[in-house]
Amino acid sequence: MATATSSAESKTEVKAARPASLGGGAWRGTALVVVLRIAVIALTVVLWQVMSGPVLPEYAVSKPTDVAHALWKLLGSSAGWTDIRTTAFEIVAGFGIGVAIGTVMGLVLGSVPLAGRVFEPLIAAVNGIPKIALAPLFLLFFGIGPMSKITIAATGVAFVVFYNVYLGLRLRDHELVEIVQVMGGGRHHVLSYVTLPTLAAPFFAALKTGGPLAILGVIGGEFIASTDGIGHELFTAATNLDAPTEFAGLIILVAMTLILNGILTGLDTLALKRLGLGDRRSRAKGN
Repeated sequence: MATATSSAESKTEVKAARPASLGGGAWRGTALVVVLRIAVIALTVVLWQVMSGPVLPEYAVSKPTDVAHALWKLLGSSAGWTDIRTTAFEIVAGFGIGVAIGTVMGLVLGSVPLAGRVFEPLIAAVNGIPKIALAPLFLLFFGIGPMSKITIAATGVAFVVFYNVYLGLRLRDHELVEIVQVMGGGRHHVLSYVTLPTLAAPFFAALKTGGPLAILGVIGGEFIASTDGIGHELFTAATNLDAPTEFAGLIILVAMTLILNGILTGLDTLALKRLGLGDRRSRAKGN
């Protein structure tokens, strides 16, 4: 009896110790990844500084020290912050409008098969046009103000979100829908237990894909015609052969991309946890 009790206690101790060891291993793995990322960035900056001039033309690639000075100057000026606010507003507005339009289109055409068969080829034809090629048309309609850049960004995002939502609805498990209905479930049960879990992953994948497209659309529009914004600053720097300011603007765009992606990743994690899909994703990563 004592032996059985001690054996049970030892198994309990092993089970209790295992999550702690796994948690410590995960923390160490994350720390290692962060350290390696920092090391890669530091090595790149050092090589950039050393090779600029002797190997690479300094007028084209500048130097990290000059870029840091240009970035500090840009962030320390009111004009620089005006450009950042303008571009950030256009990205957020275009992204939000594109997500709303794409979601509505995907839900409507995915829920009505006849409408999907009628409009899907037409949408595919319009989607085949490079969005930046539509920029002059939007500039004619909305002028060189923020609205033309918002429209360009929204167009690119809308198509990505539409296709993910539309295909997600088409790939929904119809047998599962019928089971829920046979068990007495209404439309809200089908929505909660089938539709939302099915669309969650493709929808947030579309958001992460659409974020860079929104930034690309805004910067492209600002390149073509604008009076302020990061794209306008980049175009002016390129015209003046000002490589440090060019790289400083690119660093700001990278920071915007990382911030947007971080926000979307947090929303993705929160939504999947609320839907009870977070554990499934964790197991998939573990495997």
